[in-house]
Amino acid sequence: MTTDEIADHAFLGDCHSCALVTRDARIDWACFPRFDAPSVFARVLDPEIGGSFDVVLSELTGTHRAYIEDTNVLVTTLIGSSGELEVTDCMPVRADADGTPIPHHALLRRLVCTSGSVTVTVSCTPRPEYGAVIPRHRLTSPNTADVVGGPDAIHVTATRPLAVEVDAVRATWTLDQGDTVWVEAAWTSSHVVRDPADAPNEITLARRLQDTITFWQQWMAGCRYEGDYQAEVRRSALVLKALTYAPTGAVIAAATTSLPEQLGGERNWDYRYTWIRDGTLTLISLFVLGFDREATAFKTWLERTGAGRPQDLQIMYGICGERSLPELELTHLRGHRDSAPVRIGNGAVKQMQLDCYGQLLEAAYLYGEAGGELTEDNWHFLAGVADIVVERWRLPDQGIWEIRDDPRHFVHSKLNCWVALDRAVKLAEAQDLPGDVARWASERDLLRAYLLDEGAEHGWFPQAVGVHTADASALLVPALGFLSSTAPQVLQTVEVVRRDLSDPAGLVHRYLAPDGLAGGEGAFLLCSFWLLDVLIHAGRLDEAEPLLTTLLSHANDVGLYAEEIDPRNGAALGNMPQAFTHMALVTSCASLSAARRGLLPAPGETCDYAEVLLGLLLAQRDRAPNPA
Repeated sequence: MTTDEIADHAFLGDCHSCALVTRDARIDWACFPRFDAPSVFARVLDPEIGGSFDVVLSELTGTHRAYIEDTNVLVTTLIGSSGELEVTDCMPVRADADGTPIPHHALLRRLVCTSGSVTVTVSCTPRPEYGAVIPRHRLTSPNTADVVGGPDAIHVTATRPLAVEVDAVRATWTLDQGDTVWVEAAWTSSHVVRDPADAPNEITLARRLQDTITFWQQWMAGCRYEGDYQAEVRRSALVLKALTYAPTGAVIAAATTSLPEQLGGERNWDYRYTWIRDGTLTLISLFVLGFDREATAFKTWLERTGAGRPQDLQIMYGICGERSLPELELTHLRGHRDSAPVRIGNGAVKQMQLDCYGQLLEAAYLYGEAGGELTEDNWHFLAGVADIVVERWRLPDQGIWEIRDDPRHFVHSKLNCWVALDRAVKLAEAQDLPGDVARWASERDLLRAYLLDEGAEHGWFPQAVGVHTADASALLVPALGFLSSTAPQVLQTVEVVRRDLSDPAGLVHRYLAPDGLAGGEGAFLLCSFWLLDVLIHAGRLDEAEPLLTTLLSHANDVGLYAEEIDPRNGAALGNMPQAFTHMALVTSCASLSAARRGLLPAPGETCDYAEVLLGLLLAQRDRAPNPA
């Protein structure tokens, strides 16, 4: 029995749910019918009881894999001693008349013997409810089987005979060169009874695969990114689209729960939700890619999810706007490589994190700069958020990293309070909107003085006011337009972060201070991209270029990133794939491309990095129409 690393996983999705696939074609994570539903396959969290969907080649000697160009359709070649088997995997999806993704809630696998002769065993062992249910397996015809347990049913269809065992649907076939077998595992509610006569045939399954390829390639045809690193940026675009819940426009933070930030540690979290603070980076990365429709859908999600009283705004929500995300430990699961606990839900949902106010107003400001319309209701809510910042910015909070310890006066939180008031003032003045603008401006200026005088009292920005501890989030001081990238406090902050939090290759930890949890974690890829962005905007391209090369080298073999990297051995850590990392890759590549062409502001100018990228994008669009 193999033990797969986090980086060994490729990713499938249909804009409703997703799955992970190992290098040897084992599907060991999948949830239906939406990202945050209980898993049906969770071997990645427990190799004994999690459940998986395997294609096993006898006498396997090697593998290689790649996505079909501009798709999330994966092709894995399994090399055996007597032949080769090509496995094509997807979650079938097609577009309706207006381009909306329509999923089949299924995993579709095409097996083709491309040379010699192979013996292959296919095993489908669903374990609903995060492995808590051993379902009933029943053969319903020679080529179909139903697996039913709890709320879930998996209907297995193959174009060769299947067999049912006590705990699995399993079949072994010998394939000669040119032979093809199709296998589908389709989800329904357990209350749906499927007639075997309605099972899809080979023609239907082939059409589903082709529809899926067409869906992704047609969507990617709308990508308007024109900068360098096209392959990496386009793969990131596909990841972000697949992490988007089509019915609402929410972009989840990652596809998985509880993949550890340290093997054997307790920092295992559920990331299948949407954070308000991701709003700015989500919007700007989608705009940079040219996907205005997705950006508007996400803005609509933000608007509707936060509807109500501004003082009730949460830091995160479920993908349909759920406010209650109770955190539970699943003690029956061992965890990835014995890294317990496995958690579902997220207890940080009720924390006070002041930075979310700034990110919400920054997202609204950028959306308006891109030509989007803010309604009267939008502005009423945003003005209320600005009023709350006036009331609350002097309070300590849990901060961007959601510490489970005493609240602190985090610099990043105060910075984003400044952003909230600054953008509120700009929006009100530019569009002649009502609000207590004079008070917002006065408090904004007090915040600025507080950050400069007390936050940077030692000449650089630490984790929190009154401490002498480095934190990578301070690298956002210039990114949000507070100071220029060459201001003395910024330059010194960069040096302290590099000295205290970075390894020689430039991989940056978030912080290395106590936070109420035991154990440690890897270097945080998002923070490394933040360092890269500061170097780019400071005109230090001789340092930025090798850092980007290092960061790109930490993608796995199919271009995917987890949340963190272990600097000691390069192993991926944390949930996978991570939206924030892929978003940061998009914006950093766009920034470096612009810098190479002399399109960024001079290094000494104070600017909002996201606003600069947006301006360059709008200028580009004025020159060339959308090819889609």
